[in-house]
Amino acid sequence: MEAETYLSSGFGIRAAIERKPVGWVRFAAIATVTQPGRLKGILVSPEYGKPFLAATQVFDVRPIPRKFLALEKMAGAAACFVDDGTFLVTRSGSVGRPTMANASHRGMVISDDLLRIKPIEQRNWGWTYAYLHAPQTRAMATGAHYGHIIKHLETSHIDELPIPTVGDQTASIFQQQVSRILELRNEAHRLTLEAEARFETALGALKISDWGEKGFSVKVSKAFVSGRRRMDATIHNPGVSAVRRHLARRGTGFVTIAGAGYDVWLPTRFRRIPAEDGVVLFESSDLTELNPDFTKKIADGDFGDPYRGRVEEGWVLLARSGQTYGILGTAVLSGKALEGKVISDDVIRIRAKQEAKIKTGYLVTALSHPLFGRPLVKSLAYGSSIPHIDVGDVQTHEVVRLKDCEEAAIAELAEQSARARAAADLLEREIAADAGKIIAEFMAAGLPAG
Repeated sequence: MEAETYLSSGFGIRAAIERKPVGWVRFAAIATVTQPGRLKGILVSPEYGKPFLAATQVFDVRPIPRKFLALEKMAGAAACFVDDGTFLVTRSGSVGRPTMANASHRGMVISDDLLRIKPIEQRNWGWTYAYLHAPQTRAMATGAHYGHIIKHLETSHIDELPIPTVGDQTASIFQQQVSRILELRNEAHRLTLEAEARFETALGALKISDWGEKGFSVKVSKAFVSGRRRMDATIHNPGVSAVRRHLARRGTGFVTIAGAGYDVWLPTRFRRIPAEDGVVLFESSDLTELNPDFTKKIADGDFGDPYRGRVEEGWVLLARSGQTYGILGTAVLSGKALEGKVISDDVIRIRAKQEAKIKTGYLVTALSHPLFGRPLVKSLAYGSSIPHIDVGDVQTHEVVRLKDCEEAAIAELAEQSARARAAADLLEREIAADAGKIIAEFMAAGLPAG
């Protein structure tokens, strides 16, 4: 009884496909769509529980669990684990967004707010994933949702979607492409873990027992030693201080990011004027996601930036605002998938000069390592409601040095990971476009799509 459904573009697309006498079937004929039972989360500390990922976290390049669940106390929790290659589709909020489970999701409890999709025949695995990404399918899923405040999809909504059938050759091409996407994402994850493990091995293990959750004190005189004029205590967190002392003992010295030969800057604040024929805007949260949705287009301009808001492959991009448990301080290495794209003015740009003393792959690992990197970057933040990081603090941020051979090996692993991740995103965009063309041609011609 949702009147909105009949006004949506998705309803028109669906009607156009269903008018064709042959060449399509219901989605339920080629794939099973399931939803686990509602989880009643029983939270425990990390050492006693299994990591849990919310629906939005599943799209992260590097999912970092913030909750841990007591599985033995929860009925149906075992059904929330997924295998590599399982398709996941959001069922609430921004509905119909697909992704594919990969190595970064292994051993994690995945939210019941994601529908699980598995093709009945292996032949249709690649085509099914491409179809879920097609703009027409996204429109049909959005048109089928229900609810007033928070939109929802049910398994029956996906089951009833019309999907054109494709021939063996087309199915084989999509099979190879989707297999390659999964392979690249698993490889990117493996390389990142290997780079971080090598970085940690070079520095030695460290166990932090006190991250200041119960409060801590610091002398005012000590607070100003660093030259910072702010009174924020985060930079003096006992856990962060312990990490710094450990790096000083185990590294071969420090160098500031500016001193290492890097430009660090932000575009000026720019107006986001909506424009249908404008440029796609990448927000800071998009940088941490696998193949993010392009939901915003704004009028083009110079954006108060020598690169007109665009970025190039090989830059380090750092989210300068957000919550400390979220994207704040997240550093990523830009690849081909981001090259030439307009990036938010909330993202700090870090670009190597010709005379740079350390490689960007090593720098991004030193900034993003879960223990020896990211906590130090987050400690630079100031403000209570929405913390921010200043360009000046990034310029003077000290990066630990290792032996040249170690830094080079870590850099190569991190840079290979970024290239693999970018290649997967570009290929996923390609299959979405190809699937969209197949559906459009089918609707126009009314012939079997293959």
